[in-house]
Amino acid sequence: MAAPSSSSSATNIMLAIHEKKTVSVDLYRPLRNYVVFNYSEREAQNLEDDLENLKEMRNTIERSSGADSLPSRRDLLQNYFKALTAVESRFPISPDKDHVNSVTFTWHDAFKNKNKASQQNIHLEKAAILFNLGAVHSQIGLTFDRSTVEGRRQASHSFIAAAGAFAFLRDNAATKASIGSSTTVDVSVECAGMLERLMLAQAQECVFENTIAKGSTPGVCAKISRQAGLYYEEAVAALNVAPLSQHFDKTWMSHIQLKAALFYAEACYRYSLELHEKDEIGEEIARLNSGISALSDAKKSSPRGAAQQILDAINKLESNLNCNLERAMKENDRVYLMRVPPASSLPPLPAFSLVKSMNMNDVLDASKEKMFASLVPDNSAKALSRYTEMVDELARTQAEKLQQGSELARVSLKEMDLPDSILALEGHSVLPTALWEDVEAVQISGGPAGLEGELQQLRDLRRVNHELLDQTEELLQKEAAEDAQFRSQFGTRWTRPQSSTLTKNLQDRLNRFAANLKQAADSDGKIERSVRDHMALMSILDSRPIESALPTLARPIMSLDANEDAVVGALKQSLRQLETLGAQRAGLEDMLKDMKRKDDILPKLMTSIGSHEDLFRKEIAKYDQICEDISQNLQAQEQLLLHIQAQNSEFAGTFNIEDYRASCEKCYKQIEAAIARYREIKENINEGLKFYVTLQEAITNVKQQSNDFVMTRSIQCREMIEDVQRQMSGLSVQDGRNYNYSVGRSHQSQRPEAANMANTPRPQTPYYQQPPPGYGQHPPPPYNTAPPSGGSPYPPQPGQQQGPPGQPAYPGWQGSYYNAQGQQPGSYSRPPYPPNQSGYYRQ
Repeated sequence: MAAPSSSSSATNIMLAIHEKKTVSVDLYRPLRNYVVFNYSEREAQNLEDDLENLKEMRNTIERSSGADSLPSRRDLLQNYFKALTAVESRFPISPDKDHVNSVTFTWHDAFKNKNKASQQNIHLEKAAILFNLGAVHSQIGLTFDRSTVEGRRQASHSFIAAAGAFAFLRDNAATKASIGSSTTVDVSVECAGMLERLMLAQAQECVFENTIAKGSTPGVCAKISRQAGLYYEEAVAALNVAPLSQHFDKTWMSHIQLKAALFYAEACYRYSLELHEKDEIGEEIARLNSGISALSDAKKSSPRGAAQQILDAINKLESNLNCNLERAMKENDRVYLMRVPPASSLPPLPAFSLVKSMNMNDVLDASKEKMFASLVPDNSAKALSRYTEMVDELARTQAEKLQQGSELARVSLKEMDLPDSILALEGHSVLPTALWEDVEAVQISGGPAGLEGELQQLRDLRRVNHELLDQTEELLQKEAAEDAQFRSQFGTRWTRPQSSTLTKNLQDRLNRFAANLKQAADSDGKIERSVRDHMALMSILDSRPIESALPTLARPIMSLDANEDAVVGALKQSLRQLETLGAQRAGLEDMLKDMKRKDDILPKLMTSIGSHEDLFRKEIAKYDQICEDISQNLQAQEQLLLHIQAQNSEFAGTFNIEDYRASCEKCYKQIEAAIARYREIKENINEGLKFYVTLQEAITNVKQQSNDFVMTRSIQCREMIEDVQRQMSGLSVQDGRNYNYSVGRSHQSQRPEAANMANTPRPQTPYYQQPPPGYGQHPPPPYNTAPPSGGSPYPPQPGQQQGPPGQPAYPGWQGSYYNAQGQQPGSYSRPPYPPNQSGYYRQ
């Protein structure tokens, strides 16, 4: 059963965030006065360009002109944020009389513009700029043409960048900006986290649509769809609790809630297709019911205000689910008679994320910022820098010790083949990760057991091509026979050219097609022989799970002291202790990071009247205890590893580990050989399928030309019969008719209605935001499209044209699960001769 296109791909509704609005503020005069007062007039003159530059950037941000391009707006926000970082370390902005106390930053809430916050510190300013940076990235995401693969890829990248900006806001600025009575919800930790989830959901949605467009398997599509739904569900959960529950318009909740339900149901639908292929009808029915229930509940519970396109997508998906449910229930009642498990007993749908928030540390790194570089901070700032370096060095040293300890444990266990040998003794052999992933990829693609079905597709396609070729030849032969009959009947009066002289080009092409088919049949035979010859080798890949095909570590047949269980038990206990030490190290590392993050001695430095060195020694001493805990942990691990080595030697001698390892290596090589052979055969089959589909299009084109030729000759035949009969009756009329026909010449007058239909524009699907001019307006492909050299055995022919989009390659085609929608006007069709890879079909 093939899967239709994604319900969401036809209605790619996305959300963008509006920027926060601000109030004008003068940074130039207060900062210059601070430099003059604390340093000198000369220093202020040296910083004149930097102060002017900072002023100009702030003024540009205040204007927020719609005429500005979004990329330039993004760059401005990034540069201004780095400038603020430089300002923060040199100009203390606060109500303190010795600080820059005449600057107040005011920003309005992006979602409730009447709410605003005003603070006399730089934290609100930095938080607002980060928020606007994420908003601009989200707006850039909506500018791309998401009806194309490349447009969706670029949009996904923009949403990932937006998620990174909101994550950076949450982790670095939101907490500081929320301190005090004057604050807004939009820059809170909760709101930044919700917006990050929303942007990741939209990025994953773009990836899901590209996955559908590429025709990936239902299992893969289900995982990606489920992850998109999870991101939307996390956003819904954040919107349902304070402080966001009463802050957003109901249309936000409606949109996100319906998207969450839509992608959960989409995952159920895709997963049910995979279950249907495995004949697991009971769970298929349960999954379909679960998806239908989710959509129904979402439509009932979500607030009004959702876009009609989303509701249409939900209705379409609901219809598909109901259709498949009805079919599955009939099959179960008549054939399978399987028990349908309750929804509560179903395991969670698998999910796989292909997106993550962009790391903005490098983008917003101000370490190389040259603005105000000549301004030397005061003694307190210098002292703080020295203390920070001391803490950084201590934390870096201890973190390296922890990482080295974990790496030592990992390498030591790997050398001793632990815990894999223990798992093998219990019947849980483990494949190397890379090999396991290769096997999983083979099984997802159908495995050796699915090759027969693909071979049958080759046979069916070859048969269809033969039939098309025979039908075309019969057309031309019939026309030639009729022409010969009239030529014999009327003799010299039958003056039009013979059919054989006009159809030579068509006949030559048909002969080449026949030769191509014969060569392809030989290649198909080689593939089928290869499948038969190597099926015994490849059959191991159909083992599910693949670990069941691995050798097991057997207990010794004879035992002198019967202490095997004691040996295994002692080794397991030591491994558990080692795991506990590893968990302790992870906790110590997190504790060290938390201590460093909270270690702020600036207030003490500003009020300290003694030696800074004494203060440093006192403050750094609070790290002594955690350093001691780290040292004890590493010593305990060192002793434990020595003990495990001794225990493992006894274990290896008791259970003959060497023979087991040799058996495993032999099995690994067999699996690797089977994978290599499977991939080779799979590649050849895919190449053959592409060849036959391409050849079918070429033959269909020639058949259409032949039909046009026969029709034109038929019209000429009737006209010439009338002329000959008039001549024989003594009423000869010379009307100057031309009975020559050139194959390939267009006859527009024969099909006026077809031309009119071709010129009728098609309606376009609306979006939240109209795409900019030029999207989707690609030039049509040239009439002659030449393939790359050295590819298919079928030589390229002039005048190739694509068949209608979505048309099956042959009746009963069992191709990919995704049947792409019809191409829009102006879209660029793929060349009729895709480049073939090396294999049987290369000439």
